[in-house]
Amino acid sequence: MAEVVLTNVDKIYPGDVKAVDDFNLVIGDGEFLVLVGPSGCGKSTTLRMVAGLEEITDGTIAIDERVVNDVPPKDRDIAMVFQNYALYPHMTVYKNMAFALKLRKFPKAEIDARVRDAAAVLGIDELLERKPKALSGGQRQRVALGRAIVRQPKAFLFDEPLSNLDAKLRVEMRAELKSLHRRLSTTTIYVTHDQEEAMTLGDRIVVMKDGLVQQVGDPLEVYDRPSNRFVASFVGTPPMNFIEGKLVSEGGQLWFDGDDFRLCLPENRTSGLADQAGKDVALGVRPEAMHLENEGRFAGTDNVLPVTVDVIEPLGEKMDVYAATEKHPHIVARVDAQRDLKAGTKISLHLDMNKVHLFATGDDERNLTLG
Repeated sequence: MAEVVLTNVDKIYPGDVKAVDDFNLVIGDGEFLVLVGPSGCGKSTTLRMVAGLEEITDGTIAIDERVVNDVPPKDRDIAMVFQNYALYPHMTVYKNMAFALKLRKFPKAEIDARVRDAAAVLGIDELLERKPKALSGGQRQRVALGRAIVRQPKAFLFDEPLSNLDAKLRVEMRAELKSLHRRLSTTTIYVTHDQEEAMTLGDRIVVMKDGLVQQVGDPLEVYDRPSNRFVASFVGTPPMNFIEGKLVSEGGQLWFDGDDFRLCLPENRTSGLADQAGKDVALGVRPEAMHLENEGRFAGTDNVLPVTVDVIEPLGEKMDVYAATEKHPHIVARVDAQRDLKAGTKISLHLDMNKVHLFATGDDERNLTLG
């Protein structure tokens, strides 16, 4: 195991294309860190620089207090698991898992012990004499994991390893990866574009956009306290609603004016924002922070959003209600299932105002409610 430290790391491709911009992060010994963001945000490039598969334009990367900028990949004592498994098709599972150890001239007895121990951990003992073509996608992924485990590296690097699996198997493999990390406690850097995967796997997550780190934190912190509008929109399914309006002050009380409705903002969401009164803002509210009026959770009329139902998506105990106001056409609420709710119905959504966010508009888009 090892601490991995990235300091002022840049990656610039020909044509002055900056893929990663001033990346700074300390990944703790034994931590499971997830890099998440949309395609092209720089997450895989960052991982490949740690692996040594991409040269660093500027900055330093250290693994276990050793700067590895000029160290070739094979000498960095890391193991990487790729999206496409990268198994040798002509070799058995056993030989695939043993190959890297044979190259390093480990004794046969130690190779055999490591391979069989890893196979037992992953539940693939009975597959050791098969070749990759005789395996399912999930089994191939376990073999790829086993090949990494036998090396007993200082750090595991995962580049979207579950993206080729079907939805059900992805969920199963997520649980297995989390369990495996608990047992091995090896420092792990994991790249994905799937924010749900990031939330369920990571001790901490790093949200990236356009080569820049947008926020670093534990999953619930990033979900509950997004640093800006991009993070708020990227993390969460369905994504956070954003409603454009103004922050107005009346009688010492701050309100959100959405033009065709008004919401009273509690003091704990507007502390220090008196100087923002009169400015354009975006109100952010997650779908699960809105409730049907007949749930009776929030009395009064200062938190009511009058909408017309457009589309209903049943999800069992819950349903997603897509709705609109006269001025705001795209609002989604995740509420308790109601059989009698129909498209075209006018309803009132009660907002949990202690969970709303206010975002600056224009180029800033920072979360104003974070103070």
